[in-house]
Amino acid sequence: MSDLTGIEGGAASRVQSLDVFRGITIAGMILVNNPGDWGAIYSPLEHASWSGWTPTDLVFPFFLFIVGVSITLALSRRAESGGGKRDLYLKIIRRALIIFALGVFLGGFPYFDLSVIRIPGVLQRIAVCYLVTSIIFLNTDWRRQVYIAAALLFIYWALMTLVPVPGFGAGVLGSKEGNLAAYVDRAVFGPHVWRFAKVYDPEGLLSTLPAISTALAGVLTGHLLRSRREPLEKVAAMFVAGVGCIMMGWIWNYWFPINKALWTSSYVLFAAGLALQMLALCYWLVDVKGYRRWAKPFIIFGTNALALYFLAELFANVIGVVSFASAGGGRIALQTLIYDNLFASWAAPKNASLAFAICTVLFWLGVMSLLYRRRIFIKV
Repeated sequence: MSDLTGIEGGAASRVQSLDVFRGITIAGMILVNNPGDWGAIYSPLEHASWSGWTPTDLVFPFFLFIVGVSITLALSRRAESGGGKRDLYLKIIRRALIIFALGVFLGGFPYFDLSVIRIPGVLQRIAVCYLVTSIIFLNTDWRRQVYIAAALLFIYWALMTLVPVPGFGAGVLGSKEGNLAAYVDRAVFGPHVWRFAKVYDPEGLLSTLPAISTALAGVLTGHLLRSRREPLEKVAAMFVAGVGCIMMGWIWNYWFPINKALWTSSYVLFAAGLALQMLALCYWLVDVKGYRRWAKPFIIFGTNALALYFLAELFANVIGVVSFASAGGGRIALQTLIYDNLFASWAAPKNASLAFAICTVLFWLGVMSLLYRRRIFIKV
Protein backbone atom coordinates (compact mmCIF):
# COMPACT_ATOMS: atom_id res chain seq x y z
CA MET A 1 0.00 0.00 0.00
CA SER A 2 1.23 3.52 -0.65
CA ASP A 3 1.02 6.84 1.08
CA LEU A 4 0.53 8.87 -2.07
CA THR A 5 0.75 12.10 -0.16
CA GLY A 6 4.23 11.15 0.98
CA ILE A 7 5.53 9.65 -2.31
CA GLU A 8 8.15 7.19 -1.05
CA GLY A 9 11.47 8.50 -0.01
CA GLY A 10 10.33 11.08 2.49
CA ALA A 11 11.09 14.20 0.47
CA ALA A 12 7.73 15.67 1.38
CA SER A 13 8.33 15.02 5.08
CA ARG A 14 11.12 17.65 5.09
CA VAL A 15 8.28 20.17 5.21
CA GLN A 16 6.83 18.86 8.45
CA SER A 17 3.85 21.17 8.26
CA LEU A 18 2.69 19.18 5.24
CA ASP A 19 2.54 16.03 7.36
CA VAL A 20 0.56 18.02 9.93
CA PHE A 21 -1.89 19.32 7.32
CA ARG A 22 -2.18 15.82 5.87
CA GLY A 23 -2.84 14.39 9.33
CA ILE A 24 -5.51 16.98 10.11
CA THR A 25 -7.18 16.18 6.80
CA ILE A 26 -7.19 12.40 7.26
CA ALA A 27 -8.42 12.78 10.86
CA GLY A 28 -11.28 14.89 9.52
CA MET A 29 -12.00 12.25 6.91
CA ILE A 30 -12.26 9.51 9.55
CA LEU A 31 -14.42 11.73 11.75
CA VAL A 32 -17.02 12.49 9.07
CA ASN A 33 -17.02 8.97 7.61
CA ASN A 34 -17.71 7.18 10.91
CA PRO A 35 -20.72 8.61 12.75
CA GLY A 36 -22.47 6.31 15.16
CA ASP A 37 -25.78 6.96 13.43
CA TRP A 38 -26.04 8.41 9.90
CA GLY A 39 -29.46 9.76 10.84
CA ALA A 40 -28.09 11.86 13.71
CA ILE A 41 -25.24 14.09 12.53
CA TYR A 42 -24.42 17.72 13.25
CA SER A 43 -24.75 19.71 10.02
CA PRO A 44 -21.06 20.75 9.72
CA LEU A 45 -20.17 17.04 9.65
CA GLU A 46 -22.50 16.34 6.71
CA HIS A 47 -21.94 17.07 3.03
CA ALA A 48 -24.07 19.81 1.53
CA SER A 49 -27.21 18.26 0.07
CA TRP A 50 -26.22 19.62 -3.37
CA SER A 51 -24.89 23.12 -4.10
CA GLY A 52 -23.18 25.01 -1.29
CA TRP A 53 -20.60 23.67 1.11
CA THR A 54 -19.88 22.54 4.65
CA PRO A 55 -16.52 21.88 6.35
CA THR A 56 -16.96 18.22 5.38
CA ASP A 57 -16.90 19.19 1.70
CA LEU A 58 -13.35 20.51 2.10
CA VAL A 59 -11.77 17.27 3.28
CA PHE A 60 -11.32 15.52 -0.07
CA PRO A 61 -10.06 18.56 -2.04
CA PHE A 62 -7.60 19.28 0.77
CA PHE A 63 -6.28 15.73 0.39
CA LEU A 64 -5.89 16.08 -3.39
CA PHE A 65 -4.21 19.45 -2.90
CA ILE A 66 -1.70 17.81 -0.55
CA VAL A 67 -1.06 15.07 -3.12
CA GLY A 68 -0.15 17.82 -5.58
CA VAL A 69 2.22 19.56 -3.15
CA SER A 70 3.95 16.27 -2.47
CA ILE A 71 4.34 15.50 -6.17
CA THR A 72 6.45 18.63 -6.54
CA LEU A 73 8.48 18.07 -3.38
CA ALA A 74 9.21 14.43 -4.14
CA LEU A 75 9.43 14.20 -7.92
CA SER A 76 11.52 17.36 -8.30
CA ARG A 77 14.41 15.74 -6.49
CA ARG A 78 14.11 12.59 -8.58
CA ALA A 79 13.93 14.53 -11.83
CA GLU A 80 16.91 16.70 -10.83
CA SER A 81 19.01 13.68 -9.87
CA GLY A 82 19.41 12.89 -13.56
CA GLY A 83 18.05 9.35 -13.43
CA GLY A 84 16.06 7.88 -16.32
CA LYS A 85 12.43 8.96 -16.51
CA ARG A 86 11.31 5.56 -17.74
CA ASP A 87 11.70 3.94 -14.32
CA LEU A 88 10.00 6.90 -12.70
CA TYR A 89 7.03 6.66 -15.05
CA LEU A 90 6.74 2.93 -14.39
CA LYS A 91 6.69 3.53 -10.62
CA ILE A 92 4.05 6.23 -10.98
CA ILE A 93 1.85 4.02 -13.17
CA ARG A 94 2.31 1.02 -10.88
CA ARG A 95 1.39 3.05 -7.81
CA ALA A 96 -1.66 4.55 -9.49
CA LEU A 97 -2.91 1.12 -10.59
CA ILE A 98 -2.51 -0.32 -7.09
CA ILE A 99 -4.37 2.57 -5.47
CA PHE A 100 -7.13 2.33 -8.07
CA ALA A 101 -7.44 -1.41 -7.44
CA LEU A 102 -7.64 -0.86 -3.68
CA GLY A 103 -10.46 1.62 -4.25
CA VAL A 104 -12.39 -0.88 -6.37
CA PHE A 105 -11.81 -3.47 -3.65
CA LEU A 106 -13.33 -1.16 -1.03
CA GLY A 107 -16.24 -0.43 -3.35
CA GLY A 108 -17.02 -4.13 -3.70
CA PHE A 109 -16.25 -5.38 -0.19
CA PRO A 110 -17.57 -7.64 1.24
CA TYR A 111 -19.97 -9.07 -1.35
CA PHE A 112 -18.17 -8.23 -4.62
CA ASP A 113 -21.32 -8.25 -6.72
CA LEU A 114 -19.75 -7.62 -10.12
CA SER A 115 -23.08 -6.57 -11.60
CA VAL A 116 -23.19 -3.39 -9.51
CA ILE A 117 -19.68 -2.99 -8.08
CA ARG A 118 -18.71 0.69 -7.97
CA ILE A 119 -15.94 1.63 -10.39
CA PRO A 120 -15.35 5.31 -9.44
CA GLY A 121 -14.48 6.22 -5.87
CA VAL A 122 -12.24 8.24 -3.57
CA LEU A 123 -9.08 6.17 -3.99
CA GLN A 124 -9.77 5.81 -7.70
CA ARG A 125 -9.91 9.59 -8.10
CA ILE A 126 -6.72 10.00 -6.09
CA ALA A 127 -5.02 7.44 -8.34
CA VAL A 128 -6.12 9.10 -11.59
CA CYS A 129 -5.29 12.62 -10.38
CA TYR A 130 -1.89 11.46 -9.11
CA LEU A 131 -1.09 9.75 -12.41
CA VAL A 132 -2.15 12.61 -14.69
CA THR A 133 -0.74 15.37 -12.48
CA SER A 134 2.62 13.60 -12.14
CA ILE A 135 2.92 13.27 -15.92
CA ILE A 136 2.01 16.94 -16.37
CA PHE A 137 4.55 17.94 -13.72
CA LEU A 138 7.39 15.96 -15.29
CA ASN A 139 6.80 17.44 -18.74
CA THR A 140 5.97 21.11 -18.09
CA ASP A 141 7.21 24.12 -16.16
CA TRP A 142 5.14 25.98 -13.61
CA ARG A 143 3.73 28.46 -16.14
CA ARG A 144 2.34 25.70 -18.33
CA GLN A 145 0.94 24.03 -15.23
CA VAL A 146 -0.98 27.24 -14.49
CA TYR A 147 -2.34 27.30 -18.04
CA ILE A 148 -3.37 23.63 -17.91
CA ALA A 149 -5.11 24.02 -14.54
CA ALA A 150 -7.00 27.08 -15.77
CA ALA A 151 -7.87 25.44 -19.09
CA LEU A 152 -9.34 22.39 -17.34
CA LEU A 153 -11.56 24.63 -15.19
CA PHE A 154 -12.86 26.62 -18.18
CA ILE A 155 -13.33 23.53 -20.35
CA TYR A 156 -15.34 21.86 -17.59
CA TRP A 157 -17.43 25.00 -17.08
CA ALA A 158 -18.16 25.17 -20.82
CA LEU A 159 -19.10 21.50 -21.01
CA MET A 160 -21.37 21.64 -17.98
CA THR A 161 -23.19 24.81 -19.04
CA LEU A 162 -23.30 24.61 -22.84
CA VAL A 163 -23.61 20.93 -23.80
CA PRO A 164 -27.26 19.77 -23.73
CA VAL A 165 -28.26 16.60 -21.88
CA PRO A 166 -30.91 14.49 -23.62
CA GLY A 167 -34.26 15.06 -21.95
CA PHE A 168 -33.02 17.94 -19.82
CA GLY A 169 -31.18 20.53 -21.91
CA ALA A 170 -27.97 22.43 -21.25
CA GLY A 171 -26.74 23.86 -17.96
CA VAL A 172 -29.21 22.04 -15.68
CA LEU A 173 -26.91 22.21 -12.65
CA GLY A 174 -29.60 22.08 -10.01
CA SER A 175 -30.62 18.54 -10.95
CA LYS A 176 -28.73 15.51 -9.66
CA GLU A 177 -29.87 13.57 -12.71
CA GLY A 178 -30.00 16.21 -15.44
CA ASN A 179 -26.46 17.60 -15.40
CA LEU A 180 -23.88 16.52 -17.97
CA ALA A 181 -21.51 14.88 -15.45
CA ALA A 182 -24.30 12.61 -14.19
CA TYR A 183 -25.32 11.77 -17.77
CA VAL A 184 -21.73 10.78 -18.63
CA ASP A 185 -21.47 8.64 -15.49
CA ARG A 186 -24.65 6.76 -16.34
CA ALA A 187 -23.59 6.32 -19.97
CA VAL A 188 -20.08 5.07 -19.12
CA PHE A 189 -20.55 3.22 -15.83
CA GLY A 190 -24.23 2.22 -15.94
CA PRO A 191 -25.10 0.62 -12.57
CA HIS A 192 -21.47 0.80 -11.41
CA VAL A 193 -21.89 4.17 -9.67
CA TRP A 194 -22.33 5.22 -6.05
CA ARG A 195 -25.22 3.11 -4.78
CA PHE A 196 -26.63 5.88 -2.56
CA ALA A 197 -27.13 8.21 -5.54
CA LYS A 198 -27.69 5.75 -8.43
CA VAL A 199 -28.09 8.53 -11.03
CA TYR A 200 -24.61 10.06 -10.62
CA ASP A 201 -21.28 9.47 -8.91
CA PRO A 202 -19.57 12.20 -6.81
CA GLU A 203 -16.21 10.84 -8.00
CA GLY A 204 -17.36 10.35 -11.57
CA LEU A 205 -15.53 10.57 -14.89
CA LEU A 206 -16.14 14.09 -16.17
CA SER A 207 -15.74 15.77 -12.77
CA THR A 208 -12.25 14.28 -12.53
CA LEU A 209 -11.09 16.97 -14.98
CA PRO A 210 -11.43 19.84 -12.46
CA ALA A 211 -10.17 17.52 -9.71
CA ILE A 212 -6.87 17.39 -11.62
CA SER A 213 -6.79 21.18 -11.31
CA THR A 214 -7.11 20.77 -7.54
CA ALA A 215 -3.97 18.60 -7.56
CA LEU A 216 -2.22 21.07 -9.87
CA ALA A 217 -2.96 23.85 -7.37
CA GLY A 218 -1.00 21.76 -4.89
CA VAL A 219 1.82 21.28 -7.42
CA LEU A 220 2.10 25.05 -7.84
CA THR A 221 2.18 25.50 -4.07
CA GLY A 222 4.98 22.93 -3.96
CA HIS A 223 7.00 25.13 -6.34
CA LEU A 224 6.60 27.99 -3.86
CA LEU A 225 7.72 25.83 -0.93
CA ARG A 226 10.82 24.71 -2.86
CA SER A 227 11.76 28.25 -3.82
CA ARG A 228 14.54 30.21 -2.11
CA ARG A 229 12.19 32.77 -0.67
CA GLU A 230 12.32 33.48 3.04
CA PRO A 231 9.87 31.39 5.09
CA LEU A 232 7.74 34.39 6.03
CA GLU A 233 7.55 35.38 2.36
CA LYS A 234 6.21 31.91 1.59
CA VAL A 235 3.61 32.24 4.32
CA ALA A 236 2.52 35.64 3.01
CA ALA A 237 2.41 34.38 -0.58
CA MET A 238 0.22 31.42 0.40
CA PHE A 239 -2.16 33.64 2.36
CA VAL A 240 -2.46 36.17 -0.47
CA ALA A 241 -2.90 33.47 -3.14
CA GLY A 242 -5.44 31.77 -0.90
CA VAL A 243 -7.49 34.96 -0.53
CA GLY A 244 -7.38 35.45 -4.29
CA CYS A 245 -8.59 31.92 -5.01
CA ILE A 246 -11.38 32.18 -2.43
CA MET A 247 -12.59 35.45 -3.97
CA MET A 248 -12.48 34.08 -7.53
CA GLY A 249 -14.33 30.94 -6.46
CA TRP A 250 -16.95 32.94 -4.61
CA ILE A 251 -17.52 35.23 -7.60
CA TRP A 252 -17.72 32.31 -10.06
CA ASN A 253 -20.21 30.69 -7.70
CA TYR A 254 -22.91 33.05 -8.99
CA TRP A 255 -22.70 31.49 -12.48
CA PHE A 256 -21.29 28.06 -11.69
CA PRO A 257 -22.34 27.15 -8.12
CA ILE A 258 -19.91 25.71 -5.59
CA ASN A 259 -20.80 22.02 -5.59
CA LYS A 260 -18.66 19.19 -4.23
CA ALA A 261 -20.60 16.40 -5.95
CA LEU A 262 -20.02 18.06 -9.35
CA TRP A 263 -16.54 19.33 -8.34
CA THR A 264 -17.38 22.61 -10.07
CA SER A 265 -14.68 25.05 -11.13
CA SER A 266 -15.80 27.55 -8.48
CA TYR A 267 -15.50 24.79 -5.88
CA VAL A 268 -11.94 24.02 -7.04
CA LEU A 269 -10.86 27.64 -6.59
CA PHE A 270 -12.70 28.09 -3.29
CA ALA A 271 -11.35 24.87 -1.75
CA ALA A 272 -7.82 25.50 -3.06
CA GLY A 273 -7.88 28.95 -1.50
CA LEU A 274 -8.86 27.53 1.88
CA ALA A 275 -6.22 24.79 1.52
CA LEU A 276 -3.58 27.46 0.90
CA GLN A 277 -4.70 29.30 4.02
CA MET A 278 -4.59 26.12 6.08
CA LEU A 279 -1.16 25.09 4.82
CA ALA A 280 0.17 28.60 5.40
CA LEU A 281 -1.03 28.47 9.00
CA CYS A 282 0.52 25.03 9.57
CA TYR A 283 3.76 26.11 7.88
CA TRP A 284 4.00 29.24 10.04
CA LEU A 285 3.27 27.37 13.28
CA VAL A 286 5.35 24.24 12.66
CA ASP A 287 8.19 25.12 10.29
CA VAL A 288 8.66 28.83 11.03
CA LYS A 289 7.82 29.19 14.74
CA GLY A 290 8.72 25.61 15.69
CA TYR A 291 5.51 24.89 17.62
CA ARG A 292 5.34 21.11 17.15
CA ARG A 293 4.12 19.50 20.37
CA TRP A 294 0.44 20.15 19.58
CA ALA A 295 0.88 18.61 16.15
CA LYS A 296 2.28 15.19 17.14
CA PRO A 297 -1.03 13.29 16.71
CA PHE A 298 -1.44 14.77 13.24
CA ILE A 299 2.14 13.92 12.28
CA ILE A 300 1.39 10.32 13.32
CA PHE A 301 -1.71 10.33 11.12
CA GLY A 302 0.03 12.14 8.28
CA THR A 303 2.94 9.75 7.87
CA ASN A 304 0.61 6.82 7.07
CA ALA A 305 -2.36 8.73 5.71
CA LEU A 306 -3.47 6.66 2.76
CA ALA A 307 -2.93 3.36 4.55
CA LEU A 308 -4.98 4.75 7.43
CA TYR A 309 -7.82 5.70 5.10
CA PHE A 310 -7.91 2.24 3.53
CA LEU A 311 -7.77 0.40 6.85
CA ALA A 312 -10.39 2.66 8.48
CA GLU A 313 -12.81 2.20 5.58
CA LEU A 314 -12.22 -1.56 5.54
CA PHE A 315 -12.72 -1.83 9.31
CA ALA A 316 -15.94 0.22 9.15
CA ASN A 317 -17.28 -2.17 6.51
CA VAL A 318 -16.32 -5.20 8.59
CA ILE A 319 -18.07 -4.08 11.78
CA GLY A 320 -21.07 -3.12 9.66
CA VAL A 321 -21.56 -6.63 8.27
CA VAL A 322 -20.45 -8.81 11.19
CA SER A 323 -23.61 -9.49 13.17
CA PHE A 324 -24.88 -11.35 16.21
CA ALA A 325 -28.23 -12.81 17.24
CA SER A 326 -30.36 -10.23 19.03
CA ALA A 327 -32.80 -10.73 21.88
CA GLY A 328 -35.73 -10.15 19.51
CA GLY A 329 -34.76 -13.08 17.35
CA GLY A 330 -33.14 -11.09 14.53
CA ARG A 331 -29.52 -10.10 14.04
CA ILE A 332 -27.69 -6.94 15.02
CA ALA A 333 -24.52 -5.58 13.40
CA LEU A 334 -21.40 -5.25 15.56
CA GLN A 335 -21.25 -1.51 14.86
CA THR A 336 -24.84 -1.06 16.02
CA LEU A 337 -24.20 -3.20 19.09
CA ILE A 338 -21.22 -1.07 20.11
CA TYR A 339 -23.02 2.19 19.40
CA ASP A 340 -26.25 1.29 21.19
CA ASN A 341 -24.56 0.02 24.34
CA LEU A 342 -21.58 2.36 24.72
CA PHE A 343 -22.90 5.63 23.31
CA ALA A 344 -26.63 5.83 22.58
CA SER A 345 -27.42 4.48 26.08
CA TRP A 346 -26.32 7.71 27.79
CA ALA A 347 -26.18 10.56 25.25
CA ALA A 348 -28.61 12.39 22.99
CA PRO A 349 -28.59 11.00 19.43
CA LYS A 350 -26.34 13.61 17.79
CA ASN A 351 -23.97 13.71 20.77
CA ALA A 352 -23.79 9.91 20.87
CA SER A 353 -23.13 9.78 17.14
CA LEU A 354 -20.36 12.37 17.44
CA ALA A 355 -18.84 10.61 20.45
CA PHE A 356 -18.67 7.38 18.45
CA ALA A 357 -16.90 9.20 15.59
CA ILE A 358 -14.40 10.85 17.97
CA CYS A 359 -13.64 7.53 19.63
CA THR A 360 -13.08 6.02 16.19
CA VAL A 361 -10.48 8.72 15.48
CA LEU A 362 -8.80 8.05 18.84
CA PHE A 363 -8.83 4.29 18.20
CA TRP A 364 -6.97 4.79 14.93
CA LEU A 365 -4.60 7.22 16.59
CA GLY A 366 -3.64 4.42 18.95
CA VAL A 367 -3.12 1.98 16.08
CA MET A 368 -1.08 4.45 14.03
CA SER A 369 0.98 5.40 17.08
CA LEU A 370 2.16 1.80 17.37
CA LEU A 371 3.26 1.85 13.73
CA TYR A 372 4.89 5.26 14.12
CA ARG A 373 6.92 4.22 17.17
CA ARG A 374 8.20 1.19 15.29
CA ARG A 375 8.98 3.35 12.25
CA ILE A 376 6.58 1.35 10.09
CA PHE A 377 5.43 3.40 7.11
CA ILE A 378 3.30 1.47 4.64
CA LYS A 379 4.31 2.12 1.03
CA VAL A 380 3.81 0.48 -2.34
